[in-house]
Formats: sequence, structure tokens, C-alpha cells
Amino acid sequence: MKADLFDQRRLLELQAVDTQLTQLDQRRRKLDDDPAFAAAGQRLSALADKAANLSGDLADLDRDIERVEREVELVTKRADADRTRMASGAATAKELEGLQSELESLARRQGTLEDDQLQLMERREALDAELEETRRQVDQARAVLADAEAERTRSLEAIDTEAADAASTREALAINIPDRLVELYDRIHAKQPIAAAELVGRRCGSCRIEKSPADMIPIKSAPIDEVLRCEECGCVLIRTELPQSKPTTLASEDELKKYQ
Repeated sequence: MKADLFDQRRLLELQAVDTQLTQLDQRRRKLDDDPAFAAAGQRLSALADKAANLSGDLADLDRDIERVEREVELVTKRADADRTRMASGAATAKELEGLQSELESLARRQGTLEDDQLQLMERREALDAELEETRRQVDQARAVLADAEAERTRSLEAIDTEAADAASTREALAINIPDRLVELYDRIHAKQPIAAAELVGRRCGSCRIEKSPADMIPIKSAPIDEVLRCEECGCVLIRTELPQSKPTTLASEDELKKYQ
């Protein structure tokens, strides 16, 4: 393929913009996969689950406390009824003996229930304090995640803005390069990140492999408008050790040979 050397050099500008776009995409993916952001979300989720479990445990405990309170109330009412029966004077000696025995049994039962009630209330107090602390941690974790999300959003917006500017620059550059040359570049770039690179001395700017003196013979002898490819990586090799601006007059063959 033939192409004006100065059009070939524009591929380096195109490559620079594409490298920038690749780096921006890598930054975007890094933000999406940020382990710190994921850890903040996981911590919030774990704390929220813990708070939900503690709330469930408290609800179960409240039901147990309510059940014990009902039993205490029933025992108290039964004991009051027995005392009333004993005080009425209508009970026989045998009934009085039975009522007294039942009162003693009810007193023991009430004592056991009140001990259970106290233990349940103490457990509830500790559980309630743990739930309050967990909810505080949930609020803190939610704030940390919100800050991380806000920072991530700002970073993504900055990347999007920079990428949009780079895309506009790329479009403007591509317009000024012959279509066939851009198509070649794009085909190569679809397969590898660097599609055009400088030939610096004998070294390819893409694969960094230094060419042998024998490899340099066809490169040096190639016309300046010949589009060269690196035999190692396939990128377009741009010869930059040539005049940086177009000559205003037609160069002689001898003058051109000086730069080949």
C-alpha cells in the first residue's frame, strides 16, 4: 500500500488517541471492579442482615416474655382464689389442707416463672443494645457506601467526558487520513492495542523487538510513501527519522535517499 508519509505519521496521533481511549476504558472497568466499593456494599449487606436477625430474635423474645407474664398472671389469680376460699371459712379441713399445698406449689411455680421472666428481660436488654449498635453501624456503612458511590459517579462522569473529547479528536483526525490507510489501521487495531508505532532506530515501538541489519535493508530501501508493517507484531511501522514537514519543492532522488 502507498500513502503519503505525512498521512502515515498522522496514524501515530490516531494511535495516541486510541491508547487514551483504551486507558479510559481500563479505568472504567477498574472502578466497576473496585474491591473497596464491593467490600463496602458487602459490609452494609451483612450488617443489615444482622440487624434483621436481631429484630427477629427480639420479636421471639417478646413473645416468650408475654407468655411468661400470662402464666404469672394465671398463677397469681389462682393463688388469690385459693386464699379467698381459705378465708371464707366454708372450706373443710381436708380442703384447707389441699388449698395450702396448692398455694405452696403455686408459690414455687410463680418464683420459677419470675426468675425466667427476669432472665428473659435481661437477655432482651442486651439484645436491644446490640440491635441499637448494629443499626448505628448500618447507618455508618450506608454513609460510607453512599460516599463511595458519589465518588465513583464523579469519576465515571470525568472518564465519560474525557472519552467523549477523545472520540471527537479521533473523528477529526481520521477525516484527514486517507480512508484506505484508516481501514488498514482499524483492522490491525481490532486485533491488538497498538496498530501503528514509530520505528526508532532499528526498534519497533510496538513489540519493542530490535530488527537485525539485514531486516533493515528492505525498510531503508523502501520508498518513503510505502506503508511498512512490522514482521513481528504486524503494526504499521512509521518512519519518523525523516523531514517533519513537506518540502516546498520537489526533492531530488539523491536527497530522498539520505532519509531512507
